[in-house]
Amino acid sequence: MDTWRFISYRTLGGFENMALDEALFRMTHNRGKRPTLRLFGWECPTLTIGHFQDPKREVNREFCESHGISVVRRPTGGKAVYHSTDLTYSISACQGPPFSADILTTYEVISKCLVRGLEKVGIKAGVVEEGRRNLRAGVQGGSCFATPFRNELLVRGAKICGSAQLRSHGRFLQHGSILMDFDPVITARITVGPGGDMVQWVRLLSESVTSVNREVPMALDAEALAPFICEGFEEALGIRLESDEPTPREEAEKNRLLNEKYRNPRWNDEGRL
Repeated sequence: MDTWRFISYRTLGGFENMALDEALFRMTHNRGKRPTLRLFGWECPTLTIGHFQDPKREVNREFCESHGISVVRRPTGGKAVYHSTDLTYSISACQGPPFSADILTTYEVISKCLVRGLEKVGIKAGVVEEGRRNLRAGVQGGSCFATPFRNELLVRGAKICGSAQLRSHGRFLQHGSILMDFDPVITARITVGPGGDMVQWVRLLSESVTSVNREVPMALDAEALAPFICEGFEEALGIRLESDEPTPREEAEKNRLLNEKYRNPRWNDEGRL
């Protein structure tokens, strides 16, 4: 039975979460072909924006600053994600079984693991089989949850998990956010919606997005959901997760990236250093 490295759930600040994930990604080849799964939360409300996103056009920075919401650019692509109570995962791995060079196939493999984990708390999720499309005609906005990507997860037609990837030199990093709760008003205030019509944007998000605690009879928090997601990966892939911590080299790389990149306004504002 293959084993994966598992870094147990903990909460960190937004800058540190992104720095650690990029460090794990950069050190992937040092681990051979052994993937790393990390589950984590957020010490304070944070908005992560996609690598290629323009926050001046798609993010309400004034609202974020006035409400104590940190803004950090991810190394992965996609749109903005507001993190508060969600369970976030990252996987860093080399291409090769069970993954491939095809981004959509990788999404599919990981989504099946998440489906199995959500089943354990009574949530029946399905995988989007079509290409990228808007959940409602005419919707264009800065939020990741406004649009499902092929092989992401829907529950009763509403998106519950958003994911994004970075690929380079035969390795990849995938981020994903499983919504424990969802506040369409906060999301609408943070991200720029269709034509600036706030009422329409809130309504569309309310109809298009769901969350774990909307689908289960008794409330869960992210840390309580984490073991079920782990079981989903083990059962779906026939693997065993072995608990571990970042190595000293990974910690050193995380600290370097934290200081030189993720705390740098030029990276977060412009996507370059």
